[in-house]
Amino acid sequence: MTDIHADAHAAGHDAHGHGAPKHPYHLVDPSPWPVFGAVAGGVMAFGGVMFMHGEGWWLLALGTLLVLATMFVWWRDVRREATFEGYHTPVVQIGLRFGMALFIASEVMFFAAFFWAFFTSSLFPVGGVWPPKGIHPFNPFEFPFLNTLILLLSGTTVTWAHHALLEGNFKGLVQGLTVTVLLGISFTCVQAYEYSHAAFTFSGGIYPSTFFMATGFHGFHVIIGTTFLAVCWWRAGKGDFTPTHHFGLEAAAWYWHFVDVVWLFLFVCIYWWGMGAALPLGE
Repeated sequence: MTDIHADAHAAGHDAHGHGAPKHPYHLVDPSPWPVFGAVAGGVMAFGGVMFMHGEGWWLLALGTLLVLATMFVWWRDVRREATFEGYHTPVVQIGLRFGMALFIASEVMFFAAFFWAFFTSSLFPVGGVWPPKGIHPFNPFEFPFLNTLILLLSGTTVTWAHHALLEGNFKGLVQGLTVTVLLGISFTCVQAYEYSHAAFTFSGGIYPSTFFMATGFHGFHVIIGTTFLAVCWWRAGKGDFTPTHHFGLEAAAWYWHFVDVVWLFLFVCIYWWGMGAALPLGE
């Protein structure tokens, strides 16, 4: 009788696509989300171009909502595959680690382009002066230094959360993630306040353009990383992570440390060294 029940239970799992994997590799089921996500991304990009040409904001808003919806349903499926269906075997996790490492490497190249533009403009300035005359940069040891401390502290708290999980301390995991998410939000708020008090605008020349592109895209990555960690915080509360199966948290921690390191370069090169001999804002 026990064997009959076990066979029926296994058959039920197979019928619903939830049977245990029979090999260490993950053959992903057909999914509509890649195509849906491509269309959503196209709508958002086209809407962004129209918005920048004064054609209204509704298409941009629609595309943004479609992208967010794609992220939700796609990541929901990945969570189910990893947590409940057992498809993220040790072999699959090796591939995920390589994929995340290559993604971060591509992000390094992304920021390298912005640093290249900034150094080219600052080392060989038009007119021989950097920053250009009339530009009053931020004092690096006011809000930029505060944000540096915030990000460095958040790097320690996300490491606290990770090590708490490795030791089976789930309370410490949730606490560490909570503090990290709050610090990420604090960084974004401080940067938004800083931008609102800038003495220059994006279209004010080469210094404002390179400054806002580099620091603004970093701020965008902080928002992405904060969202990533907030999802991990929610999953930690659901009990999705174990000391031996938690690549989602590990990937979020990698990404967050990458954001930390990029900010250190931004602070030293753009805020501090890049201000040159110019008088900072407010002096």
